[in-house]
Amino acid sequence: MLQLEQELKNNEYPGRGIVIGRSGDGKYAVTAYFIMGRSSNSRNRVFVTEGEGIRTQAFDPSKLEDPSLIIYAPVRVLKNDTIVTNGDQTDTVYDGLKEGLTFEQSLRSREFEPDGPNYTPRISGILRVEEGSFHFAMSILKSRDGDPSCCIRNTFTYENPKAGEGRFIHTYMHDGNPLPSFAGEPKQVEIAGDIDSFTETVWKSLNEDNKVSLFVRYMEIATGKYETRIVNKNV
Repeated sequence: MLQLEQELKNNEYPGRGIVIGRSGDGKYAVTAYFIMGRSSNSRNRVFVTEGEGIRTQAFDPSKLEDPSLIIYAPVRVLKNDTIVTNGDQTDTVYDGLKEGLTFEQSLRSREFEPDGPNYTPRISGILRVEEGSFHFAMSILKSRDGDPSCCIRNTFTYENPKAGEGRFIHTYMHDGNPLPSFAGEPKQVEIAGDIDSFTETVWKSLNEDNKVSLFVRYMEIATGKYETRIVNKNV
């Protein structure tokens, strides 16, 4: 099992990342989502609460350039499902689930972002907390080594995750030009501490120059009740 803190500290630019797992005491389903940015447009953002989820918003609206890939709802909730993604495919999954599609089926209509030459992967996660049980799935839609004519679709499902264990998926393997897409199965990482200590660990481990915002949620598996933390570099 990898240490999430070290995975973040040793990667100057993982891009956007999703962590899903179970707290060390086994009581909580845990998820975190962070965004980073290299351009002024990407860095000009904050997370704000919207319903039971969150939305990205321009910190300084006068400096907002192209909103198409940076303004979206990363987190939405539908009954017992919490959807976490790095783009507007949150809405695609939400609408698909309402129509009776599965998480994977809903994402069939989407592919990686149209931001060549990076072709940033679309990473998505879904947590279901229901009647005292918890399981989750993660997805990545990416180009074939930068070739936009081929979309690779991977979905990973984790039933009854063990206490203190989580999975971490992020858009880029490391900084570069073009940026190399994440490869392999989501990384197995340790989930340690309560919501405040976990939030602090993740935020402090992200590269100071590139980090923008962080969302963390702890959901009590027995009741479905949750606590949320939002940290924005722009305040």
